[in-house]
Amino acid sequence: MERAKRAAHHVINSSETDLLSSSDPNTSATAAAPPLHEPWSVQKVLTTLPSPPPSNPTTPIPFLHILERLKTTPREGWRRFSITSPESIADHMYRMSILTLLCPSPLRKKLDIPRCTLLALCHDMAESLVGDITPMDGVTKAEKARREGETMEYLTKQLLGVGTGCEEGGTLLREAWEEYEESVTLEAKFVHDIDKLELVIQMMEYERRGQGQVDLREFLRVAENIEMEEMKEWCRDVLRERQDFWDGVGKEPGGTDISKRILGRGDGETEVDGKVGGETVEGKEEAEMDDRNPG
Repeated sequence: MERAKRAAHHVINSSETDLLSSSDPNTSATAAAPPLHEPWSVQKVLTTLPSPPPSNPTTPIPFLHILERLKTTPREGWRRFSITSPESIADHMYRMSILTLLCPSPLRKKLDIPRCTLLALCHDMAESLVGDITPMDGVTKAEKARREGETMEYLTKQLLGVGTGCEEGGTLLREAWEEYEESVTLEAKFVHDIDKLELVIQMMEYERRGQGQVDLREFLRVAENIEMEEMKEWCRDVLRERQDFWDGVGKEPGGTDISKRILGRGDGETEVDGKVGGETVEGKEEAEMDDRNPG
């Protein structure tokens, strides 16, 4: 009875009310961020935060608070198709990390798997302040790279600087992020493939959740840019599952031409046809930018 009385008299503050009344658990904390096409800087974004981190932190706690934004920021491309409660950036990176641990045995022998998992865990870390920029936003590849580079410098050198005692960890994260961006090592190429594969899996899952009312064909082109044969085979399995689903609801999905090309290509040949993280893009440069973002 006493516990019930305390509960009845509990006063919920405004922030708690907002959280509990939100119908979307992925409501982003980035709503007040500067518009994408205005001059951008890390400091400008920090001024929009309810509790900006201190200039010279003595623990990694402020860094961890910034990372929380990855848990609450939705992947923007899905929202264009009115997907309710879309995955967050952190959701995407988590399943990518698990996928690296499931690397097939023949390929595993060639890779540093813990390194791959690290790359997967931090490859979108800069989006904690930059946001999930998609091809539809009109931000150039160079500008996007500048924003992400500056953000990683801030996160790993200032929020994880000498005063925190975590500088070695900061260097580890920054170097892993740079390795992924450069996409030269076999580990980075594998994680790029995992990035694309995870997107295709999520696409199919949203279509299935939509019970035949949601066709996300625009995202299929990313599958054509998967390079490693082991990952191509996993992707073929997803596309077969997708076709079985659409057959089951008695409809013909979009993107069947792409699926047929991929399913009919089992000899390891790579075919690049411009890709999209949600928008058809012609050209390899745009494709490389878009692989990470369902936009």
